[in-house]
Amino acid sequence: MKDVKRIWMHGKVRVLRCLIHSISHLRLFVRWLILSLVAGLAIGGIGSLFALCMTEAVALRMEHPWIMYLLPLGGILIVLLYKLFRYQNDRGTNMVIASIHAEGEIPWKMAPMIFISTVITHLVGGSAGREGAALQMGGSLGAVMGRKLKMCDTDRRVLVMCGMSAVFSAGFGTPLAAAIFAMEIGSVGVMYYAALVPCAVSSLTAWQLAVFLGVEHDDFALQELPELSASGALWVILLGVLCAGISVLFCMTLHKMNTILKSILKNPYARIAAAGCILILISVLLGNQDFLGAGIPMIERALHGEVVWYAFLLKILCTAITIEAGYKGGEIVPSFFIGATFGCLFGQIAGFSPSLCAAVGMVSIFCGVTNCPISSLLIGFELFGFQDPSYFLIGVAVSYMLSGYYGLYRDQRIVYSKYEPRYINRHTRS
Repeated sequence: MKDVKRIWMHGKVRVLRCLIHSISHLRLFVRWLILSLVAGLAIGGIGSLFALCMTEAVALRMEHPWIMYLLPLGGILIVLLYKLFRYQNDRGTNMVIASIHAEGEIPWKMAPMIFISTVITHLVGGSAGREGAALQMGGSLGAVMGRKLKMCDTDRRVLVMCGMSAVFSAGFGTPLAAAIFAMEIGSVGVMYYAALVPCAVSSLTAWQLAVFLGVEHDDFALQELPELSASGALWVILLGVLCAGISVLFCMTLHKMNTILKSILKNPYARIAAAGCILILISVLLGNQDFLGAGIPMIERALHGEVVWYAFLLKILCTAITIEAGYKGGEIVPSFFIGATFGCLFGQIAGFSPSLCAAVGMVSIFCGVTNCPISSLLIGFELFGFQDPSYFLIGVAVSYMLSGYYGLYRDQRIVYSKYEPRYINRHTRS
């Protein structure tokens, strides 16, 4: 009888503990639901404003092509702005990634600085994207929100990821990829799943808010989507191999360009003005502005099977000069440009669906430079639809493996090896 009572009491204690844990988890869920909703609305609202300003800046330059000649002046203004705010040692997205690892604090001034300077860069025609800037802005705003609410270090890191998801989603219109990318970018091989609910809620909230506010997102479409076949798979495997090599080339060019420009011109004003003059010269020689700005029209043409053979190489050069000279923006849309134009060229040479190869090239190069395969797949799905993901999966998988330990961000950490289930915990190569 005593044994029965003991078992009964033990069972009641276990049930009570489970109930307490369930209530605690529910409270945590409600807490993060409220915080991430607030982050999605507040930070997503700023991200929507950023996207609208970027659209207006690009439209103004396209309407008045002569604005391109203000590139040196715009660059000087950016350097002066950072000097006035005493923020000359800006580490950009690397600072945000370091904060996820609890290796640094993001200063509040990063958000307004990157907002203004990225709009200036796109207004005058710097060859850069906006999503990298969005990550910096969102991370900075998330960190500020965490400090204002006096949250602990671990919770502040989650809010940083929420902010990144919100601004990325509002600006690019891919809420699924935005939620996962913020968790995946910091540590390759490991994701902070504790941030899944907060990032998902903030990303979806920001996306809906951006749609409500009238933010127009880029709408890409494939000309054709061939069914999976053995020959098609072999072509895409080869494309993935080549995209891995292009990814490494892009990362190395970006990192080496910084050293080259600083060794030739030590004065930051002279350096950025000279870079602006080089971009102007390239555009004048080509007779167009196709390689200025993010290059969305060129991506659309590549997806329609139209490309010039040197497009991906020239975009690598223009983006490296722009970013490393001191203009502000991101490398993500330029990686789409490089992938789309290279993929289209590959498809033309191979005689296998240039449109599909352009799309696969976009997500494969994005994966190669960010080391984020899941986010890359989700971007492919959200941009091109969910009809048949097979070719995207092949391209992303091959590019991820063969791009090695190179990456855009020096503070990104490779936690587990790409080649075997082994813990290595090292930073990406530059």
